[in-house]
Amino acid sequence: MMKHRRDRYYWRAKEEGYRSRAAYKLKQLNERYNVIKRGDVVVDLGAAPGGWLQVAKELSGGFVLGVDLVDIQPIEGVLTLRGDIRHADVLEKLFRVTGGADVVLSDAAPNLSGNWSYDHARSIDLATAALHFAEDLLESGGNFVVKVFQGDLFDEFYQRVKRVFATTRIYSPPASRKESAEVYIIGIGRLSAPFHLGDSFDVVIEDVGRSGDGIVRIDGFVVFVGGVDKGEHVKIEITDIKPRFAFAKVIG
Repeated sequence: MMKHRRDRYYWRAKEEGYRSRAAYKLKQLNERYNVIKRGDVVVDLGAAPGGWLQVAKELSGGFVLGVDLVDIQPIEGVLTLRGDIRHADVLEKLFRVTGGADVVLSDAAPNLSGNWSYDHARSIDLATAALHFAEDLLESGGNFVVKVFQGDLFDEFYQRVKRVFATTRIYSPPASRKESAEVYIIGIGRLSAPFHLGDSFDVVIEDVGRSGDGIVRIDGFVVFVGGVDKGEHVKIEITDIKPRFAFAKVIG
């Protein structure tokens, strides 16, 4: 274990003053996807010992808050809370403190038991709790990063994230150990639409745009529908969601 622990990222973290080698994973994630921008409000779930908090503060320069089951040693300019991200009272505390976030991060992982199916399921459980936080805390257009162990439940969880964000990616940073089954799911652009991918509605086409697509509004949100005429009554299914509009296909 010590041999694995003391790789080049371990020593680099020591030299550069980061609390964990994981700091470089977030740096690499951000270099590729620009998840954290200057001035962003950032919430880090499962933040101990604080390597991601250090990087988030450097990148944002704004308000950064970390939550964990254990106490996190103080970091200048960073607020920390102790609590279980699976409990509703922690979400309430975060709302009171932040009023909302631009970025939600989670590098949380379960204590490994050696039973891979069990560990994978617990990883998905933690990731799901983080996703719930992101859905409730993130402002429209906000970003999300969560660590997940690969396994048979991974695809289902990934599809859940895709329903919430305009763009979704899977990434394994160079700083992740080659033997590790961890990957990161990145959700970019929290959707503010009043529906999700795959939802269906009975609608009346209100108008037809210059492109020929029909236009309908669902709770004020514009949806484009191909192959329809103005005034036509159809059943549609949402196929793609953008920050300000969506696309749908006719299913009946």
